[in-house]
Amino acid sequence: MTYAKLGAVVLDCPDPRALAGFYAEVVGGTVETHPEEPDWVDLKLPGGQTLAFQAAPGYVPPKWPAPEQSQQFHLDLVVADLDAAEESVLALGATSLDTADRSRTWRVYADPVGHPFCLCAG
Repeated sequence: MTYAKLGAVVLDCPDPRALAGFYAEVVGGTVETHPEEPDWVDLKLPGGQTLAFQAAPGYVPPKWPAPEQSQQFHLDLVVADLDAAEESVLALGATSLDTADRSRTWRVYADPVGHPFCLCAG
């Protein structure tokens, strides 16, 4: 028996609107701001999920890989073409963290504020 359902995955960041815009370009969806909550932005994704972004004063990005400042979680984003998706996310401001092994079915990046995410062949 379950007692709850997932409402949203929330990422801390210095600028919620900017990071929501980055992910909207990567995965689609609609950015929704809330005048009564200026430090919170929702990205309503196709399929009904929500990825949310919360302003975090003093934000310190996670490191990958680094046990002393661990990533804590990451997003796996399934793509049809790894090379094309890589070109797109890099153009949007992502940075490559682990992409040297081109034979793998996944590659690791950081979003513009340092959250690790993977592009995975699907």
